[in-house]
Amino acid sequence: MQKFNKLRLLIIIYLLICAFPKVALSQTNQFVDEMNLGAMVQSVPLSNKFIDPGYYVWCGSVTKGKNGKFYMLYSRWPLKDGFYSWPITSEIAVAISNNPVGPFKHLKVALPARGNKYWDGSATHNPTITQYRGKYYLYYMGTSASKEIKFPVKINDNWWSYRNTQRIGVAVADDPSGEWKRLDHPVLSVSKDSTAYDALMVSNPAAAFNEKGHVILLYKQVCKNGKINGGRVRFGVAFSETPFGPFIKHEKPIFEASDGGKEWMVAEDPFVWFQKGIYYAIIRDVVGKFTGDKGALALMFSSNGFDWKPTKYPKVIGSKFMWANNENSISQLERPCLYIEKGVPKCLYGATRANIEESLTFNVAIPLNQKIK
Repeated sequence: MQKFNKLRLLIIIYLLICAFPKVALSQTNQFVDEMNLGAMVQSVPLSNKFIDPGYYVWCGSVTKGKNGKFYMLYSRWPLKDGFYSWPITSEIAVAISNNPVGPFKHLKVALPARGNKYWDGSATHNPTITQYRGKYYLYYMGTSASKEIKFPVKINDNWWSYRNTQRIGVAVADDPSGEWKRLDHPVLSVSKDSTAYDALMVSNPAAAFNEKGHVILLYKQVCKNGKINGGRVRFGVAFSETPFGPFIKHEKPIFEASDGGKEWMVAEDPFVWFQKGIYYAIIRDVVGKFTGDKGALALMFSSNGFDWKPTKYPKVIGSKFMWANNENSISQLERPCLYIEKGVPKCLYGATRANIEESLTFNVAIPLNQKIK
């Protein structure tokens, strides 16, 4: 009888072990199905704008400092230079606030121009900040060129020369308001293969650490087609075991729609994070393939970082968002960023225009309803 009981106990333990991965997978699938950021989005108080007087403002990425303050790493460039001067005179700056929704106040320039002898000597742009084991890592795009430019900037061949030097780098700091240590080389550059999807330029980095401490890096890629502006714009993904690389590129583009092959651009501006064994990304749904709304923000998920699908509730926010006075925004929200604390999304950020003429741009903080998850 004792032997029988022991055998029965062993069988029960074996069955529990076999069943555990299925239970974990079921819980993960349920978490993915229940993720509904769109239901959390609230109307935006008019005070939730971050404006830096005299500058265009774009690309706000927010983190919490060790002192409990909130820091926004953002791109800025002089209004007098014109909107299209971003690949020529943009710099990454830091703003500070006591609250994730602001108000934020400019604090300092984090990554200024440093001369054309460096790969990022002309401009720094597209910041995305992430924290891991007490260090802050700032992934960004840099350019370096010396072509003659007339201000205010207009798009011409010299402008494209700056745009095409975009590469991706990382800087590290002990504190967001402290000194950022930059590398003398990019961590992700163009592919040597002239037929590659990213043979011309790479930019718009989005990075996150997974449970192993490995880094996923999503990035914009443009191929060569014999013209100065290159071919279609797509997004790629690369992986590294360390924040500084080497990054191994996945061979095919991501965020592709089944019928989107002829589109110049399907998705843009990803923000990525890792939660409960799943990668998530908020992207701009450029032609409406994932939400049915051109310019809306879409929520995607992936178990491996390169096969991406829309979630059950893909629309995070429409092509226009609503201010607290019940007026719709003039323009769509771009460059999304999410501030997450202990696994809970607290605030959604993005860049937008104050008018059609693009004479003023700013970052906006969109509060999220914490009672809906």
